[in-house]
Amino acid sequence: MSIRENNNSATNSLLGDLEKTIIINQLMITPFQERDETWRDRFLEHIGDANLKLGDPEVVMSDDGFPYIQLQTIQTGENFQAYVIKNQLDVLLEQGFGIVINPQHEQLDWIFSYGDLVNLRQSGTFYTDKSVFSNPKEYQSIGQNEDILVGQPSEEIFPPFLRRHIREFLQHSGVKNPKVMLIARNYTDEKNASQDLVFNIMPAQFATEKDFEVIMSTLQWFLPKHYSFFGVDEMAIENGFQPL
Repeated sequence: MSIRENNNSATNSLLGDLEKTIIINQLMITPFQERDETWRDRFLEHIGDANLKLGDPEVVMSDDGFPYIQLQTIQTGENFQAYVIKNQLDVLLEQGFGIVINPQHEQLDWIFSYGDLVNLRQSGTFYTDKSVFSNPKEYQSIGQNEDILVGQPSEEIFPPFLRRHIREFLQHSGVKNPKVMLIARNYTDEKNASQDLVFNIMPAQFATEKDFEVIMSTLQWFLPKHYSFFGVDEMAIENGFQPL
């Protein structure tokens, strides 16, 4: 099936947008050293609706240790079975995959983590620049006398599919009863108010510091990039944590 044939097959709801497919193909021609912020914005605006095709193999474990669906851009006149990210989003989120674009090239074009796809489902974009989450560089703990509000993340922040993947990952990593909470800082100051996800994990629970760092890196892969999160002792916050 060619790009032109795809565009005429209006009855196939799984097909993507022809115009966006052509734009993506044009963007791929741009050398990497010339891919500026404008290129990035156009790519992210169109890639979710464009026609792509599955690579071979369809799923790979990358060097970072995470599973990715391999997708490739389409050439004009090429026969292909269309794969559209937004149309497959529910399946991707259920299965726990990220996406890699054009891994067959000497230098792949883009990588989307699982958290990037979560963000696409939640907000319609792969990345969120401004949010109420804290700056991760500023907060990695809760101050001893800090005044915070404690609650549970809503499904908008922590949807069931994300909750399940993180719960299963933490259990597999040795956290028998993984728990989570959402804290609000500076909640009386609208300008400076922020929030963080907190898990009941600490370095002392694991054999080595590196094991703890791997777990935190994996949580970062699962969560949207603008989410701030850290771990604290479960006993440090009274009536705060709830099971994942």
